Amino acid sequence: MQYHKQYPIRWADLDPNGHMRHSAYNDYAAQLRLDFLEDAGFPLAKFAKLGIGPILFREDTRFLKEISPNETIKVGAELAGLSADGSRWRIVHTIYKADGRESAIITVDGAWLDLRQRKLATPPAELAEALSKLDRHSSYAEIERSPKAGS
Repeated sequence: MQYHKQYPIRWADLDPNGHMRHSAYNDYAAQLRLDFLEDAGFPLAKFAKLGIGPILFREDTRFLKEISPNETIKVGAELAGLSADGSRWRIVHTIYKADGRESAIITVDGAWLDLRQRKLATPPAELAEALSKLDRHSSYAEIERSPKAGS
């Protein structure tokens, strides 16, 4: 499934140079992930009940074109990797300027954290299935989990 949303740029998103500050790009990608999870039936309250939450291992941002004040951007998400049990994932976000040009590409590697045990967790099957329905990025590759030391 294609998943994207539009967001207006706010005053708080700007830097002293008059364009969107670097960290705001990542904030919009994070918001899109939360919006996707909620739309897939996993609002924050459900994560609290399940005792799990998403975490990031890596966040890589490539800046291509600046975004100006008062633009409305489009942020998309594509799945670039998923482990068989859904416990590890990679998502590529593309942020588009109002005129449709790519402004940034953000790649995140993440997993699920058991909030009680503070350890990595396997998500419920419905959550892994929801993630698997995102459109595949051209770089998609299954994520292989390495066995724990001593196993």
